[in-house]
Amino acid sequence: MHTKTFKVMVISIVIMLTIKGTVAASGPFGLPQPVSRPTGGLHTGIGYWLEENKFKNNEEYIIRQQQIYSELGYGFQKNWDLYARVGLSKIKLFDAFSPTTKATTTSKNDFEDNLKFFSTLGVKGFYPVHPAFGIGAFIQGTYYFSDFTDNISGIQGSVPFTVELGLKNLWDVNVGIGFHATVPWGINLYIGPYFYYGEAKVSPSANIAGLALTSGETILRNNTVFGGFAGIDAPLSRGFRLQVEGKYADRLSGGAAVTYAY
Repeated sequence: MHTKTFKVMVISIVIMLTIKGTVAASGPFGLPQPVSRPTGGLHTGIGYWLEENKFKNNEEYIIRQQQIYSELGYGFQKNWDLYARVGLSKIKLFDAFSPTTKATTTSKNDFEDNLKFFSTLGVKGFYPVHPAFGIGAFIQGTYYFSDFTDNISGIQGSVPFTVELGLKNLWDVNVGIGFHATVPWGINLYIGPYFYYGEAKVSPSANIAGLALTSGETILRNNTVFGGFAGIDAPLSRGFRLQVEGKYADRLSGGAAVTYAY
């Protein structure tokens, strides 16, 4: 494959990442093909992920997460891969405290909390159609062990108030297909669609008139169920590799990881 052709493939991935989609899920999916050595074995990685997606009940809310994580996996030759991640996430729920009436004022509009633990489990299967091309499928789920909380003060009518909002039991599950191509210099390109479901319980310490998310416990669910992803995996040195991946839905998400196969 000529350099010009390779550049066209890279540009195509970037274009697909900027096409309007539907929803972004938690964390990267990675290569459809296992990242272990050809004979199988352990692989590890560390990564950073910036995610934005939309959840809704009666209204839509943008959730932004900044995640750092470590990964441990085991590949069975080049056909199957099991992996687990543990990480910390910072979260921001935009307009969670925005007043819905003029009689209510608040000290801030956005919900924020820092560095809560989460874990991701996943399994992949891969079929090599050609030495330079293959198709894979995966299922991946994420659960947040800690509840996110934030406090706000304000005035409703002429009465001051303080309320704590909890974002609890945040989880998601993803199922997708990935198309994998190997190009010169040991670089892998991948792209594919996925289906996604996620939800979280919103629990206020008090009911405040004029604040939409403090009218009692409610469930936030992902806005839509279908999205797309694409990425590049490139060799570094001494067995290390760099993965850069993106998803585009109502919002753009992306990140990078460094992996090593033992």
